Parts: sequence; C-alpha cells; structure tokens
Amino acid sequence: MLIASVLIVASFSLALAAVNFSKVKGLSEGNEKMREISGAIREGAEVFLKDENRAVLKAAVWIALGLGVIIGWYVGVAFLLGAFMSFLAGLIGMKAATISNVRVAEEARKTKDISKALRVAYTGGSVMGLSVAGLALLGLGIVYAFFGKLLGQLEPESMKVVTNWLGINFIPFTMTVSGYALGCSMVAMFDRVGGGIYTKAADMAADLVGKTELGLPEDDPRNPATIADNVGDNVGDVAGLGADLLESFVGSMVAAAILGAYMYPIYKDFLISERLLTYPIVLATVGLLSSIAGILLVIFRVGGKEPQRELDIGLWVSALSTLVLGFLATYWMFADLPKEYLLKEMGFRYGWYSPWGAAALGVIIGILTGFWAEYYTSDKYRPTKLLSERSFSGVGLVITGGISLGMRSTFYPMITIVVGILLSSHISGLYGVAIAALGMLSFVATSVSVDSYGPIADNAGGISEMAGLEEEVRKITDKLDSVGNTTAAIGKGFAIGSAVLAALSLFISYVFSQMNAKDMEELSKMVLSGKGIFEAAGDMARLFLTSPRTITGVMVGAVLPYLFASVVMDAVTDSAKVMIEEIRRQFREKPGIKSGQEKPDYNSCISISNRAALKKMVLPAMIAFFTPVVTGLLLGPKFVGGLLLGATASGALVAITMANSGGAWDNAKKFLEQGKLKGAGKGSEEHKSLVVGDTVGDPMKDAAGPSINILIKIMSVVSILLASIFSRYHLF
Repeated sequence: MLIASVLIVASFSLALAAVNFSKVKGLSEGNEKMREISGAIREGAEVFLKDENRAVLKAAVWIALGLGVIIGWYVGVAFLLGAFMSFLAGLIGMKAATISNVRVAEEARKTKDISKALRVAYTGGSVMGLSVAGLALLGLGIVYAFFGKLLGQLEPESMKVVTNWLGINFIPFTMTVSGYALGCSMVAMFDRVGGGIYTKAADMAADLVGKTELGLPEDDPRNPATIADNVGDNVGDVAGLGADLLESFVGSMVAAAILGAYMYPIYKDFLISERLLTYPIVLATVGLLSSIAGILLVIFRVGGKEPQRELDIGLWVSALSTLVLGFLATYWMFADLPKEYLLKEMGFRYGWYSPWGAAALGVIIGILTGFWAEYYTSDKYRPTKLLSERSFSGVGLVITGGISLGMRSTFYPMITIVVGILLSSHISGLYGVAIAALGMLSFVATSVSVDSYGPIADNAGGISEMAGLEEEVRKITDKLDSVGNTTAAIGKGFAIGSAVLAALSLFISYVFSQMNAKDMEELSKMVLSGKGIFEAAGDMARLFLTSPRTITGVMVGAVLPYLFASVVMDAVTDSAKVMIEEIRRQFREKPGIKSGQEKPDYNSCISISNRAALKKMVLPAMIAFFTPVVTGLLLGPKFVGGLLLGATASGALVAITMANSGGAWDNAKKFLEQGKLKGAGKGSEEHKSLVVGDTVGDPMKDAAGPSINILIKIMSVVSILLASIFSRYHLF
C-alpha cells in the first residue's frame, strides 16, 4: 500500500507536467521570424541530445553488463532504469523549454506585462521540475516494488549479507538501489559536462567576438554563434541541470536507504530496517505533494510584478508544506515505537520526531545555503554591486574582484553545512545526516522549476533580440533573465549542500559495504554492549580514518576536483577557440554580415559546439568513474575512503567558489546593461571589462562547478558497489 501510494503520487506529478506542457504549447508562437528562430534553437538542441544519448547508451550497456557479471543481474537492470529515468527527465525538460522560450517572448510582446510573461516561463520550467521529481520517485518506487517486494529483496530472509561467486559480500537490495543511483549519476555527468561544454563554448565565443571586438548587442542575429548559444542554454542549463538535481535527489534517498538496510544483519530486527528503509521515499513523496502545491500557487497567482518575490513564494510554500506533512508522516511511521527502543536501537535522541527534526534541519540548511548564494550573486546586494563598480578601474580588478568574491563566499555556506551535520547527527545519528540531505531536496520539484525558468527567460530574450522586437520586450525578458541567474546560483547552492550531506552518508555506507563477516561480527558486539548502531558505526569510521592509507587518500581526493575542473574548463576553452576563429572567418570573408546584407552561417557554429561537447565530455566522465576503481584495486578500501572524504571537502569549496564567482560576474554585467551603474552604459570600456569577467565565469558556473557535485556522488556510489572487491582484491 505504501509503495503503491508513492507510485500514484509520482504518476500524478508526471500527469500535471503533461498538462502544463500542453498549456504552454497551446499559446501563440508569435510572428514568422520568431517561429523561425525558435525552430532553429529547438532543432539544434534535439540534434545534440540525440547524438549525446546515442553515445551514453553505448557506455550504459557495457557498464550494466559489467555490474551484472561482477555483482548481480538485478544491479545492471536497476542501473539501466536509473539511466532511462534521468535521460527521460532531460528530454522532457528540454522539449518544454524549447517550446516555452518563444511563447514567453510573444507574451511579453503582446501584453507588455512582466507577470504574465513570468507565468509562461515558470509554467514551462515546472514541466522539468515535476518530471525530475516524478521520474526519480517513480523509478525508485519501481525498484522497491519489483526488486524489493516482488523478487523478495526486502523480505527478512533476503536482508542479510550474501557472498557471490567472486567472494564479494553485500546485501542485495543495497546493491540494487546503488545501481539505480549510479544510472542516474552517469547520465547526469554526461548531460552536465557535455551540455556545459556546448553552451559555454558558444557563449564565450559569442561574447568575446560579438561584444568586445565588434560591439554587437547580446544575441544579435548578425553573430554566427548566437543560435548555438541559445541552443546551449537548453542542453546545458535545462537538460543538464534537471539530470543533475534528479541524481542528487535519488542519491540522498539511496544514502538513507542503504544505512537502513544494514540495520537488519546487525540487530536481526526487521522492524528497524523496514522503517528506516521506507522513511526516505515517504518523506520524498510528501515533499513532492508540497511542491505541487507551491508550483500551482505560482502559476495561478494573479498579479505580482517582482519575479524574484513570486518565485520565492513558491519555494517557501513548498518548504513549509513539506515540514508540516513531513511531521505527520514521521508520526505515522515512528510514533508507535517505545522511546527507549527509538533511542537505543535507532539512535533517535528525541524520540519519534527525531528524523523529522533532521529533515527540518535539511530544509533550513538548504534555505540558508540558497540565501548565501543569492547574497553573493544578486545585484540587490553589495558584493555584486561592488564588482560592477570595479569595472571603472579596468578588467584586471573585475577579474580579481570576482575571484575574491567567490573564495570569500565559501565561508558562510560551509559553516552552515557543518552546523547542520553536527546538529542532525546529534538528533538522529548518522541516519539523520542522510535525512537532512533528503530534507534539503525534498521539494526539488519546486527548486528545479525555478532553475529551469531561468534558461527559458534567457532564450526568450535572445529571440526578442534576433527577431527585432520592441525595446520594452527586451527589458522584460532581461529582468526575468537576471532573476534567473540568481535562482540558478541558489539552485547550485542546494545541489552543493545536498552533495556534501549525501556524500558523508554514503561514506558511512561505504564503511559498511567493505566489511567482511569478521568486521560485521565486531560491529554487532559493539552494539550488543550497549552502543547505538550509528554510534558504533561512527567508532568504526574513526578507526578507519587513522590509517595512513586513508590520510594519503584524503590528499589525493582533495586534488581531484581541481584536476577535474581544469579538464572541463580546458575543454570549454579549446572549443571556444575554434568557434572564435569561425566567427572571425565569417565576418572577414562576408563583410555584409555586419551591415545585415548577408546572413551568417549559424549551423557551422552549432556543429562546432556539438562535436566538441561529444568528444570532450569523455575524459571528465572517465575521471569520475575510474579513479575509485583504479585506486581501490591498487591500494585498497581505506585509500578509497580517504579519496571520498578529500574529494567531498575540496569539491564543495571549489564548486561554491566557481558558482558564485560566475554568477556574480554575470549579474554585475547585467547590472550595467540595465542602466543601474551610473556613468557607464552598453558598449563602454566598463561594459567590455564586465563582459570579459562574465566570459571567465561562464565555464566556471555552468560547466566545471556544477559537474563537481556529480563527481563526488559518482565516486561514492561506484565505491559502495565495489567496496567488497577492494577489500578482497587489491595489489598493495
């Protein structure tokens, strides 16, 4: 009955997404020029996603076969299911975005009303949000129903450590859900990295040549890279972002579920495992219901001229509803158990509402992390305004100011996350940390809707410029886009915070996963001596950390995000270089392009981005997948454990720095372009300095930075799947 309810709510979310899709599609596309531009953007996005998914499918089949042989067939099947759900979410969201962009521009042109244009953009974005949460939960519900119930992996006789033909120890259901999570992570990695390379190569080339060399406005139709730039917004910031947050959402649920699964072989009490295993999907389900309420409120709310306020209202309603419904769900699941049992056996210090307290902390951490991202990137606050003012002193100070801002912006978010980890573990043990991560993402449908709205508004502005619509229309779309940059930074803050919390939970699961029979017996003795399970697991983890191999693993892990980010940024830079040369060639060989007498060749730039993204997304993905595999087979499980800890701590700081520096540079540029910087305007030297800053920030905030979150979680899930192999088979 419980799993059936999860599947029903997930299906309802997808049905509402279909309704919103149809609602947007029924609106006017505007004049013929607008339809032509929108069609070119849509076609380019569909071609890239088709080519990318063909490449991903080949890799997915081989990985699934490998997992099936090494661990079990059910892991390979779950992996393919996760990959399919992630792929489908990206495809649906991208299609919704590419039909919404032109309709937002037309609504702004027709009504000159920002609230109506906002509603269209948000409705289009909600298709992605509802699809991400609905598909993630639907897929995990299928895993629970088919593998857990139908095949018996959630029955007491199956909830024990088994040994397969390779001598690998594991609990079958933990491997199944880990396989599902890895499938989601793989598609997210390719979508984020590939889409990021695509969009930022075009964006950098378009800005550096179009704006700084030729003095062309943003999205000028004479710029050969402008269509590729707008295509990139969809494949990188919609499909990539959706797959990214779907992966984070699934990862947080799986982290909590794995911890719950390991309770049975230690306590031999199925009630504990069953409750801890099912609570994550219950909490995610009430979060989705709350998100639906928040999304509908924004869509049907009348009036509202401040886009940021309207979007914030939806987020607040979703968050508060999640807390209320989550409290009721927690009471339903745990209130019937004696308080002493909850404290001793489950580590719930304050009784049945302890896991709800951890989830509430997650919501608070997410909101605070989002606020810090908004503070450092929005032009409403001093840091971004000051960055814009630095343009009067030249491009050098714009660059150093942006880097300084990004570095400084790591302090408060990390303190917030650390306090959240300490409090959630105090309330509910290590399980509470996993639930805090899930609490942060429990209303992911609303946050993704807000994030997806941004690229739609950005595309609407591009179409308005290329179609030659009135200046007032562009002002409306620019305001929507500026808010979208801030909401994107907030979304990245949520993703980073949840990645740290989920990765810590996955680390403890990794410690469990690499245990042999003797280790498990030792843990059982610690528990029977009076220690709570999560306290005992913490002791095991501390012993794990004292090994020199773990410490050296931490050092290598700390360096890995820098290497990974460098590879991604080099890929963007190399691709942008080729496109810059192509743009210059066209203007050189066809002088009539600048005067408007000749039409630029948009397809050549689209092809450059397409080829570069497909080719250069491979190496970053290989770093994520194979680093834990190679180091584990060489140096064993303790080194890999250190690797995970080092990559998590370092990666979070690198990701926050890149996201906030890039977001601040972008909004500092828009601050000037909207006429808010006195003494400077479009085309001035100050404007050119800020354009350069924005160009530096583009690959940081939209390619390398967001991909680091996925790097952390892919490494964690791969390590959990192969932990027992590392323990049994390593060279040194």
